[in-house]
Amino acid sequence: MKTKYLALLGIFAASLAPLSLAQVPVFKVTPQQSTVKFYVKSSVALAGDFKKWNASLTFTSTDVTSGSLDIEIQAATVDSGSGMKDDKLKSKDFFDVDQNPLITFKSTKIVQTGPTTFDVPGTFTIRGVSKPETLSLTVSGVGTGSGDIKGTMAFDRKEFGMNSGIPFIKIADRVEVNVDIFAKRVSGPPVTMKKF
Repeated sequence: MKTKYLALLGIFAASLAPLSLAQVPVFKVTPQQSTVKFYVKSSVALAGDFKKWNASLTFTSTDVTSGSLDIEIQAATVDSGSGMKDDKLKSKDFFDVDQNPLITFKSTKIVQTGPTTFDVPGTFTIRGVSKPETLSLTVSGVGTGSGDIKGTMAFDRKEFGMNSGIPFIKIADRVEVNVDIFAKRVSGPPVTMKKF
């Protein structure tokens, strides 16, 4: 009788395991189809992107507001199209890549603001300084299992200790970061969102 009970318990547990895993949407971000760019208003064009970074989009339920978006950028891979500008941006006056190799954004929640728009407050860290910032996102491909997540976040560089300038170039304090992330659901059910 005890053996029969244990066998039934094993079958019951096995039948529940896939069900619980299947109830959470699992997404994969493809960096090859995605970009993280920056732009600073200046007397000479100052814009570019980062060549190495990764992002994760995870959920604890099918509710979109249970999601978490984390982005980790290799600061030394900055590419503005100019070696001189890149060297300055990597220096201790700006990204300080030797001491702080990573630029990160870790969301604290996801707030749906429209049918396909979201505010994502989180902690932004650059050159070892962390402050709350908000990434504003627009999602395309809702309900298809894959799509683009495009967003913008702006911050004041001086609040993060980047007080210097670049020789012969006048640059603004406001830095705009633009993300274009391609994500695909690889398992689990679709994410549910509010109707507007």
